[in-house]
Amino acid sequence: MSARRHFDTMMVATLMEKDVQYGLRSTKADVLASQMIEGFGGVPIVDDDRRLVGIVTEFDLLDALDRGLLLSELTAQQIMTGFPISARKDMDAQRLIHLLKTNHLIRVPVVDQEDRLIGVVARRDILRSYLSTPERTGEEDW
Repeated sequence: MSARRHFDTMMVATLMEKDVQYGLRSTKADVLASQMIEGFGGVPIVDDDRRLVGIVTEFDLLDALDRGLLLSELTAQQIMTGFPISARKDMDAQRLIHLLKTNHLIRVPVVDQEDRLIGVVARRDILRSYLSTPERTGEEDW
């Protein structure tokens, strides 16, 4: 099997990071900033049932700082992007690449059929998977 065919059959479920930090609507922005420094540049925001309701990104935090706001006084609810773009675990790598490119995204939350957060997948996860494909023979496969 060529690297291209192998890669095209990969699903988000095998690419995503499963150990994901997340916040609630009430989580303070400074706590989210700390989470971003230790992990991803965006923190998914969920409700009590772990359903995805938003995302807070580094951009959201920088925007708040630029407006002279104190992160310790803001909640995720006040600065999050609601209805974030997400991926499903059964989405294939090619559709994921298109989703990321079309929307100029670095990463997206991954949700199950009930919109519960189950992971995050980033551009680097796709590249890591490609580079680790044993059948990869070079650029001619791409």
